[in-house]
Amino acid sequence: MPGKEISRREFLRGLGAAGLGALCSGVLLGDLSCAGLQEAAADSPAGLEPPNSPHAREALFYTSFDDAGLNCRTCHELEPSRVAFCHTRHGRNYVKCQLCPKGCVISEGERGNCRVRENRGGKLYTMVYGNACSVNVDPIEKKPFYHFLPGSAAFSIATAGCNLHCLYCQNWQISQFPPEETDNVDLPPQAVVSYALRYGSRSIAYTYSEPTIFYEYMLDTARLARQQGLRNVVISAGYINHQPLRQLCQAVDAIKIDLKGYNPGFYQRVCDATLQPVLDTITTIRASGIHLEIVNLVVPTLNDDEEELRALCRWVVREVGPDVPLHFSRFYPQYKLTHLPPTPVESLERARQAALEAGVKYAYIGNVPGHPGNHTYCPRCGEIVIGRLGFAVQEYHIVDNACEFCGEPIAGVWQ
Repeated sequence: MPGKEISRREFLRGLGAAGLGALCSGVLLGDLSCAGLQEAAADSPAGLEPPNSPHAREALFYTSFDDAGLNCRTCHELEPSRVAFCHTRHGRNYVKCQLCPKGCVISEGERGNCRVRENRGGKLYTMVYGNACSVNVDPIEKKPFYHFLPGSAAFSIATAGCNLHCLYCQNWQISQFPPEETDNVDLPPQAVVSYALRYGSRSIAYTYSEPTIFYEYMLDTARLARQQGLRNVVISAGYINHQPLRQLCQAVDAIKIDLKGYNPGFYQRVCDATLQPVLDTITTIRASGIHLEIVNLVVPTLNDDEEELRALCRWVVREVGPDVPLHFSRFYPQYKLTHLPPTPVESLERARQAALEAGVKYAYIGNVPGHPGNHTYCPRCGEIVIGRLGFAVQEYHIVDNACEFCGEPIAGVWQ
């Protein structure tokens, strides 16, 4: 995938010079390829980080309580017929995670649904603080952000884990595994900022897996980055509770949300999540005043119903306004949906047209390099104000935040 990958030798040399620690053996920088790993079980991983792990930090947003009479269904996903036969004797020291809408209730020594947040003695710990498994320098357009510092580089990081389990996940080798089963690098917040500056990045991107699950790591890094004049961008599915989201919005500059569909059933069947919290996240981000873009991956037969797409477009215009960029991206078969074909380009073109008809000013087609739907057009005169080929900006006609040809303001962050 495009991006300026940092070599292992460069990274080792830099870490040594900066006194920032050493790489774990076998780490891969850039998009990880974890061929040969077995799919992780939904339960807690067998091998947990040791108690003195440098990557364990007490989590934000949880509560502790004692209750020996919990229903098994509270902690475990069981078929109704199995609940009656569950005779597990529960101990004490439960925690309830309040970071995302799943609200996992976690018993002593176990982890939540995301595989990275663990109950230790009645306290919830994140196990991925400074424990990056993917590091890359990407064009900002890859995220995709089309209206935020176009042509700039974003220093991009991720850890293992995710609170969604999408059947088509393109980064499932890291998102669907605990940190014990990925190749990692010790990269604390100050090191992330240092390397972002060294590699000429204008922003740090929290991406690839799901930044919500490495919330504390992201938040601390973003605050340090802002002190050094760097921007922070988040690439997320938006499955996060209101309070942590509001705190995050105060520390970052832009968030791209994957609105995976406009059908609650699709969210449950395909993503193991629910729709309404994502819609609430989108409206909260918009109200916060930071930059927002929305992406919908159009999956054949699953979320490509034309009426649903039109309803999605109307919701965007009604709830967050016509200036929010809306991307329709092409699906390619992967992970557990390899039996489906790639999205027909015609389906994406119909979705984009539906967005324009609904009043969206900036509608895009993604994952189809060279398509005219990659460009940014002035909503008044129709001229191309940003011309793209893949992730590369080839034309740029925005002056003082406005169209160079007719003076129409173009929504975005341009400098």
